[in-house]
Amino acid sequence: MKQNGHCLCRAVTFELTGPHKSASHCHCDSCRRGAGAAIITFIGHPNGKWQWTGKTPAVYVSSPGNERLFCTTCGSSVAFQSPRYPDEVYFHAALLENPNQVAPGDIGHADARLNWMPDHMPGC
Repeated sequence: MKQNGHCLCRAVTFELTGPHKSASHCHCDSCRRGAGAAIITFIGHPNGKWQWTGKTPAVYVSSPGNERLFCTTCGSSVAFQSPRYPDEVYFHAALLENPNQVAPGDIGHADARLNWMPDHMPGC
Protein backbone atom coordinates (compact mmCIF):
# COMPACT_ATOMS: atom_id res chain seq x y z
CA MET A 1 0.00 0.00 0.00
CA LYS A 2 1.30 3.45 -0.94
CA GLN A 3 -0.03 6.79 0.25
CA ASN A 4 1.11 10.19 -0.98
CA GLY A 5 0.83 13.53 0.72
CA HIS A 6 1.82 17.15 0.25
CA CYS A 7 1.89 20.56 1.88
CA LEU A 8 -0.47 23.38 0.87
CA CYS A 9 1.64 24.58 -2.08
CA ARG A 10 2.69 21.04 -3.08
CA ALA A 11 6.41 21.85 -2.84
CA VAL A 12 6.97 19.33 -0.02
CA THR A 13 5.66 15.94 -1.08
CA PHE A 14 6.09 12.51 0.46
CA GLU A 15 5.28 8.86 -0.09
CA LEU A 16 4.47 6.30 2.60
CA THR A 17 4.66 2.58 1.84
CA GLY A 18 3.26 -0.25 3.90
CA PRO A 19 1.24 -0.01 7.09
CA HIS A 20 1.48 2.83 9.59
CA LYS A 21 2.80 2.10 13.07
CA SER A 22 0.12 4.31 14.60
CA ALA A 23 -2.47 6.99 13.97
CA SER A 24 -3.44 9.27 16.83
CA HIS A 25 -4.73 12.69 17.78
CA CYS A 26 -2.61 15.04 19.89
CA HIS A 27 -3.78 17.86 22.14
CA CYS A 28 -0.38 19.02 23.43
CA ASP A 29 0.45 22.72 23.44
CA SER A 30 3.53 22.26 21.26
CA CYS A 31 1.61 20.45 18.51
CA ARG A 32 -1.25 22.92 18.63
CA ARG A 33 1.05 25.93 18.32
CA GLY A 34 3.26 24.30 15.70
CA ALA A 35 0.30 23.67 13.42
CA GLY A 36 -2.04 26.47 14.48
CA ALA A 37 -4.85 24.03 15.22
CA ALA A 38 -6.78 22.85 18.27
CA ILE A 39 -5.86 19.21 17.62
CA ILE A 40 -3.43 17.44 15.32
CA THR A 41 -3.77 13.95 13.89
CA PHE A 42 -0.49 12.18 13.25
CA ILE A 43 0.49 9.03 11.40
CA GLY A 44 3.54 7.32 12.88
CA HIS A 45 5.34 5.73 9.95
CA PRO A 46 8.46 3.55 10.17
CA ASN A 47 11.79 4.86 8.88
CA GLY A 48 12.77 3.17 5.64
CA LYS A 49 9.11 3.03 4.58
CA TRP A 50 8.71 6.69 3.60
CA GLN A 51 10.51 9.20 1.40
CA TRP A 52 10.41 12.83 0.38
CA THR A 53 9.39 12.99 -3.27
CA GLY A 54 9.57 16.76 -3.62
CA LYS A 55 11.30 19.51 -1.70
CA THR A 56 12.77 18.42 1.65
CA PRO A 57 11.14 20.33 4.50
CA ALA A 58 13.00 22.65 6.85
CA VAL A 59 13.47 21.69 10.49
CA TYR A 60 12.60 23.70 13.60
CA VAL A 61 13.80 22.35 16.95
CA SER A 62 10.77 23.06 19.15
CA SER A 63 12.37 21.62 22.31
CA PRO A 64 15.60 19.69 22.90
CA GLY A 65 15.63 16.79 20.46
CA ASN A 66 12.13 17.41 19.09
CA GLU A 67 11.98 18.53 15.49
CA ARG A 68 9.05 19.94 13.57
CA LEU A 69 9.31 19.77 9.80
CA PHE A 70 7.69 22.44 7.64
CA CYS A 71 7.54 23.86 4.14
CA THR A 72 9.58 27.04 3.71
CA THR A 73 7.39 28.14 0.81
CA CYS A 74 3.87 27.96 2.27
CA GLY A 75 4.65 27.39 5.97
CA SER A 76 2.66 24.17 6.29
CA SER A 77 3.60 21.98 9.22
CA VAL A 78 4.37 18.57 7.71
CA ALA A 79 5.78 16.20 10.32
CA PHE A 80 7.35 15.68 13.74
CA GLN A 81 10.30 13.56 14.85
CA SER A 82 11.82 12.91 18.23
CA PRO A 83 14.51 10.70 19.77
CA ARG A 84 11.68 9.29 21.92
CA TYR A 85 10.51 7.58 18.71
CA PRO A 86 13.82 6.88 16.93
CA ASP A 87 12.48 4.52 14.29
CA GLU A 88 9.60 6.58 12.94
CA VAL A 89 8.38 9.98 11.76
CA TYR A 90 4.94 11.40 12.51
CA PHE A 91 3.28 12.90 9.44
CA HIS A 92 0.19 15.12 9.58
CA ALA A 93 -2.67 12.87 8.48
CA ALA A 94 -4.58 15.76 6.91
CA LEU A 95 -1.79 16.16 4.32
CA LEU A 96 -2.46 12.77 2.76
CA GLU A 97 -4.14 12.77 -0.63
CA ASN A 98 -6.73 10.41 0.90
CA PRO A 99 -6.84 11.30 4.61
CA ASN A 100 -10.10 9.38 5.09
CA GLN A 101 -8.08 6.17 4.80
CA VAL A 102 -6.55 6.86 8.24
CA ALA A 103 -8.36 5.61 11.34
CA PRO A 104 -6.90 7.23 14.47
CA GLY A 105 -7.20 4.98 17.48
CA ASP A 106 -5.60 6.98 20.28
CA ILE A 107 -5.54 10.43 21.86
CA GLY A 108 -2.31 11.88 23.19
CA HIS A 109 -2.11 14.50 25.91
CA ALA A 110 -5.85 14.51 26.53
CA ASP A 111 -5.18 16.47 29.73
CA ALA A 112 -4.09 19.43 27.55
CA ARG A 113 -7.34 19.46 25.53
CA LEU A 114 -8.79 22.94 25.09
CA ASN A 115 -12.03 23.23 27.04
CA TRP A 116 -14.02 24.06 23.90
CA MET A 117 -12.92 20.87 22.11
CA PRO A 118 -15.08 17.72 22.38
CA ASP A 119 -13.80 15.32 25.03
CA HIS A 120 -14.39 12.28 22.83
CA MET A 121 -13.08 11.59 19.36
CA PRO A 122 -14.69 8.90 17.18
CA GLY A 123 -12.73 5.68 17.16
CA CYS A 124 -10.78 6.50 20.29
